[in-house]
Amino acid sequence: MTDTSGFHSFDGFDELIQYLDECADKADDANIEKVLEVGASEFVDDLLKLPKPMSDIRKPGYTHLIDTFSYRKNKGQIEVGWGKYYGRMVESGTVKMKAHEHMNPTFNMNKEKYFTNMTKAIGF
Repeated sequence: MTDTSGFHSFDGFDELIQYLDECADKADDANIEKVLEVGASEFVDDLLKLPKPMSDIRKPGYTHLIDTFSYRKNKGQIEVGWGKYYGRMVESGTVKMKAHEHMNPTFNMNKEKYFTNMTKAIGF
């Protein structure tokens, strides 16, 4: 049973168990990697829309860090990251540089949207 907030409420454990069994059946039927890819793809799309801070680098062929966001499949998992080796250093900071987070705030701002679209891909 779904209440007005969109969340499920249950009258008892039997109803909860039945719902969880249905969820497990749908999850088994769905290609989990494909569902994860739905969320990763939307996350990367949102990251690519971030404003680009001005860079001091002006050489031909330079690609801004934000333009390198992508995801890849790796042993049944989906990894989201940068195409530049120093992306993690920018995100987390180093002993000589403070962090300039962009992935964490973007994910936290949009995680409900990703969750909703991933559950739709499963069929809930």
